[in-house]
Amino acid sequence: MQLGLPFEQDDSAAPASIEFYYVRHRRARRYLLRVDLDGRVRVTIPRGGSRREADAFTARHLDWIERHRARLSQTPLRADERRALRERADRELPVRLRELAAAHGLLVTRVSVRSQRSRWGSCGRDGHICLNWRLVRMPDWVRDYVLLHELMHMRRMDHSAEYWAMVAAACPDYEAARQWLRAHGRSL
Repeated sequence: MQLGLPFEQDDSAAPASIEFYYVRHRRARRYLLRVDLDGRVRVTIPRGGSRREADAFTARHLDWIERHRARLSQTPLRADERRALRERADRELPVRLRELAAAHGLLVTRVSVRSQRSRWGSCGRDGHICLNWRLVRMPDWVRDYVLLHELMHMRRMDHSAEYWAMVAAACPDYEAARQWLRAHGRSL
């Protein structure tokens, strides 16, 4: 599945915190929106529909999307939903972390996925990185910032100006990701 915003990058109407993915369905008769448990929005394109029309449909329903995402963030997860998200985190987070590590010439010795309340991740001097399973509930670009943040600690174990320069080089939109976490992180 292709993930991404349905808007051009310069469109100011595009909310940076919403992740969309598109599915073509030959039996669908109209465009449909569904907010997934992780906050992503599925846009169903009917037969004969186009991506451009799907983008326009999505733009017209941004208020609806935000209301449903807000309601989802306030609804406690059922045990089966939590278990499914935790299993997804166990599958996806180590793989993505190692992909990013390889892209930056780093070697992660061990990855743990845990249920932490006050941290998104941590990095030990031995290259062991712990990640919060709730990372799968946030947009990919925010999750990648957290992973890169921890990976950069493998080069520098502090939050000095030099460290933040490395983070900025690895993740140019890190400030927007930090802002997203401040605004939405507690609801995950």
